[in-house]
Amino acid sequence: MHRYRTHTCGELRRDHVGAAVRLSGWVHRKRDHGNLLFVDLRDQYGTTQCVIETDDPGFAAVEQIRPESVVTVEGELVSRDADTVNPEIDTGEVEVRIREFRVLSEAEPLPMPVFGEVDYPEDVRLRYRFLDLRRPSMHANIVLRSRIIDSIRRRMTQGGFLEFQTPILTASSPEGARDFLVPSRLHHGSFYALPQAPQQFKQLVMASGFDRYFQIAPCFRDEDARADRSPGEFYQLDVEMAFVTQDDVFEAIEPVISGLFREFTSFPVTQSPFPRIAHGEAMLKYGTDKPDLRNPLVNVDATAPFADSDFRIFRRQISEGAVVRAIPVPGGAASPRSFFDRMIAFAQENGAGGLAWIVFQDGAGKGPVARLLKDSELDAIRSLAGLGDGDAVFFSCDSKDAAERIAGLVRTRVCDELSLAERDSFRFCWIVDYPMYEYDPERKRIDFSHNPFSMPQGGLEALETRDPLDVLAYQYDIVCNGVELSSGAIRNHEPATMIKAFEIAGYPASEVEARFGALHDAFRYGCPPHGGIAPGIDRIVMLLAGESNIREVTLFPMNQQAQDLMMGAPGEVSGRQLKELGIRLARPS
Repeated sequence: MHRYRTHTCGELRRDHVGAAVRLSGWVHRKRDHGNLLFVDLRDQYGTTQCVIETDDPGFAAVEQIRPESVVTVEGELVSRDADTVNPEIDTGEVEVRIREFRVLSEAEPLPMPVFGEVDYPEDVRLRYRFLDLRRPSMHANIVLRSRIIDSIRRRMTQGGFLEFQTPILTASSPEGARDFLVPSRLHHGSFYALPQAPQQFKQLVMASGFDRYFQIAPCFRDEDARADRSPGEFYQLDVEMAFVTQDDVFEAIEPVISGLFREFTSFPVTQSPFPRIAHGEAMLKYGTDKPDLRNPLVNVDATAPFADSDFRIFRRQISEGAVVRAIPVPGGAASPRSFFDRMIAFAQENGAGGLAWIVFQDGAGKGPVARLLKDSELDAIRSLAGLGDGDAVFFSCDSKDAAERIAGLVRTRVCDELSLAERDSFRFCWIVDYPMYEYDPERKRIDFSHNPFSMPQGGLEALETRDPLDVLAYQYDIVCNGVELSSGAIRNHEPATMIKAFEIAGYPASEVEARFGALHDAFRYGCPPHGGIAPGIDRIVMLLAGESNIREVTLFPMNQQAQDLMMGAPGEVSGRQLKELGIRLARPS
């Protein structure tokens, strides 16, 4: 018999009854029933109930052992009585009659319980993460993560992709976030950077003659935490393909993503091909480039009906360049006035001056705004927004970006208040045709809006002949339930186009060649058209686990201040280490 176990704690069934078994695991909990003491023994695979009588010689040792101690139990497997069967666990029909009980590692009193799903403060959970991970829900999430990554690898390999590993110590690159810098011991005053993404390396893989690359890539960004983003590091399915168009990337990735979600959920999943929504259309209809398509509401442009109306506030703003976005409210006429007041207050809390509204009831428009509109203008609004009798509509009037942002927030809030969203489903879409550039009002300059390595639609000619803010790029995002899973693009592979694209964003050719010399050289010596994408592993697992915070699916996460409370990082280093690196600290006064 094996020293520690003949079976795991999730393996025993009625077929094993009568066998002598040995199990090892953690004492999950104990229950004293007078003449019997029950111990739930847990390991990675499940839980088995063990029982010992009060007159047994080993009873005292079992009675004294604390929860989460690691023990070995040996005894005969017996069937449970019919009225004590536990259908909620796989081993619920059997139990072990304890003959021998050995303590392998005794636990001290716990700083947080493992049994039960107590909502403990985050700092306690992260400080004692090894205890937190023993809890069934957390344990299941991490096991799920492993299974998801294994499935991704199988699907990518079956799709003809080769898995490579790119460097972790590299040069700084403008990926849109702050780098983590690593000082060089051999070259004082010089620094490596941890990669924000393997962007340049995967493009160089394509230039090296490989056709389909992927890796489960660690990425490092010194940015603030959010519910769907970890500070410090995250993992992505990094993908690049040679000799492809945007459609080819979609056709390769959609089966992986949709198949993965169908494998790990019973909920409805969008079938391939996923809907494709232009960036401008997404901003108009949903007020965001990360639309949750479970929400059935669609915003519309209602500028025209107000342009010459007697509603002077909107008319004046429109004459100064504003637009109007309408948010339909199905059945809104039945809502109390307090509903409309809440929506107005919500819009104001998010920076809007206010929120106009109309109710359509008994064949007419009602409300303060409706009285200032002609029947033809009301009919136009009703037609544009697809409204019927008994519906209502909100209006956001402002600059295009501001009006669409508020309309998007109100759309989501109305959906939540009226419980309109489709439940228990995963709805995917592609957002395409992103602007290549955007105007940065703070720095008063044009900058890249998305990925600086993207191919502009129209190539070099478009960059040389068109207003940069009108140039679109072959850039795309994949979105699920309002969560951006990935950004991707067809890459710029032409040296002249690369130089011109960066020049427009304020980078002279000399700086481009200095900072991206390897990539520029690769383009000069023959590089195929290529493109890729990088879905976030953490966000995929978060969605499939039904969690709202990415820390719930991360093995050892940092807190919101980018601190590892368990390991004590970041921490101070010795003077000797600093001297080796040629670094002297400038302490704040």
